[in-house]
Amino acid sequence: MAGEITETGELYSPYVGLVYMFNLIVGTGALTMPKAFATAGWLVSLVLLVFLGFMSFVTTTFVVEAMAAANAQLRWKRMETHQEEEDDDSSTASDSDVLIQDSYERAEKRPILSVQRHGSPNLFEITDRVEMGQMASMFFNKVGVNLFYFCIIIYLYGDLAIYAAAVPFSLMQVTCSALGNDSCGVEADAKYNDTDLCWGPLHRVDAYRIYLAVFTLLLGPFTFFDVQKTKYLQILTSLMRWIAFTIMIVLALVHIGHGRGDGHPPLADFSGVRNLFGVCVYSFMCQHSLPSLVTPVSSKRHLTRLVFLDYVLILAFYGLLSFTAIFCFRGDSLLDMYTLNFARCDVVGLAAVRFFLGLFPVFTISTNFPIIAVTLRNNWKTLFHREGGTYPWVVDRVVFPTITLLPPVLVAFCTHDLESLVGITGAYAGTGIQYVIPAFLVHLCRKDTQLAFGYGAINKHGSPFRHTFWVGFVLLWAFSCFFFVTANIVLSETKL
Repeated sequence: MAGEITETGELYSPYVGLVYMFNLIVGTGALTMPKAFATAGWLVSLVLLVFLGFMSFVTTTFVVEAMAAANAQLRWKRMETHQEEEDDDSSTASDSDVLIQDSYERAEKRPILSVQRHGSPNLFEITDRVEMGQMASMFFNKVGVNLFYFCIIIYLYGDLAIYAAAVPFSLMQVTCSALGNDSCGVEADAKYNDTDLCWGPLHRVDAYRIYLAVFTLLLGPFTFFDVQKTKYLQILTSLMRWIAFTIMIVLALVHIGHGRGDGHPPLADFSGVRNLFGVCVYSFMCQHSLPSLVTPVSSKRHLTRLVFLDYVLILAFYGLLSFTAIFCFRGDSLLDMYTLNFARCDVVGLAAVRFFLGLFPVFTISTNFPIIAVTLRNNWKTLFHREGGTYPWVVDRVVFPTITLLPPVLVAFCTHDLESLVGITGAYAGTGIQYVIPAFLVHLCRKDTQLAFGYGAINKHGSPFRHTFWVGFVLLWAFSCFFFVTANIVLSETKL
């Protein structure tokens, strides 16, 4: 996400795009949702989940509208450039020839040159993959662009810190239990402290930090090079994810069906709303990746309906995963990483399944960490880049990768509280990316579109939430959430 116009890539059908979007949204955040549900109460959690899902859908339609407006502006500029070239070529023509040529060019404007697909005459067709950074450069002023990159960078730092903590934490939970006195995984009533022994004289926190060091040494060097997630690696990780989610839901349902469910979640507990809000925002995050998802869709005629269907399916999935979790396990026994609750013999009898679920975050997150690290590094480069300038080798190859890698590793070294890491990342940087940036993007792109094409221009991919009220409502909600979460943190710390 370096803020450029990138290749559209191979086209795929709308329903394949629906699957890709589902896979993008349902990620690590879903694994921390059950504990957040149990802490906040099932009714409050359900209401907040549905409302935040709706708000995310609103801002997703905002980003799609901004993408269409950006495509229209780029297409119009190409048309003007082409017209200027035609004018230069015909500068020696007679006056009558010029009049004929002008009328010909006006007629030629209708097909919009070579940028169309299947001869579509609509200026607002989404054919170029315009990343959010490029849209920010088109519609924001310099301060706005810098704030955009700052928000993206903070979010990616939070992402990396979550990943850097999740892998060692999962390894510590599985191996310390398997190699210690409990050979069958995490017991139902087990309460582990970081100071408990793991292997011999080593404490659990020591094992966690050893795993963190190994994780950093193995995956950290990729930050210094360019790396991409291949198609086959994406298919493999998606397959593993769905196998793991399916196993967990089925096992929890079987456990409840046999009358062995231990969960008795409260109706509402507002002390847990802060983390639940952050986790839910994080779990609906997709706005920053929409250009790469939406642009290759071959037919965008019913794009808004498909996106809405995606959100309904995701809401249903989150609800199923979380409700089976909170009624299967006691709230105080639910772990930050939900997969680790299945490292118990009374839940999973087969050792291979216990280890697969316990180590599932290790496999999937380890493949994502280098890609996100490289993305963060490139955003740092874009933020400080000046037109025509180049970075010295040391800055380009050493400084930027180092400032990318060190902060999240240091955060993970200090804490492995995944629920709080996800909650804070979602509540602050997530609020900016999911609410504030799309709202300002759509507001400013609408103004630019009216100036460039007049009030009669119709954006075929315009959001159903066209009234200015929705932009104001999203911004008001975003700032209210920001102050609520901050006040809640301050009050919590004061009590401590």
